[in-house]
Amino acid sequence: MVDKDMIIVDVLRLDINSAGIFMEEGLHCLGCVMSSGETIEQACQVHGLNPDHLIARLNEYFGEE
Repeated sequence: MVDKDMIIVDVLRLDINSAGIFMEEGLHCLGCVMSSGETIEQACQVHGLNPDHLIARLNEYFGEE
């Protein structure tokens, strides 16, 4: 289960294809050094995004609705 406290790169390690969801939601800096130390919630705050929406999409992708 993906949660808002997970580091972005850890989610990508679970399945690199989840990058598409991050990109669709406006997090285009997946190759940035911050993605290896920033939580999903922190990245969403910086980019003005709703972390709950992103988490829901990621969990749906991973089959953990």
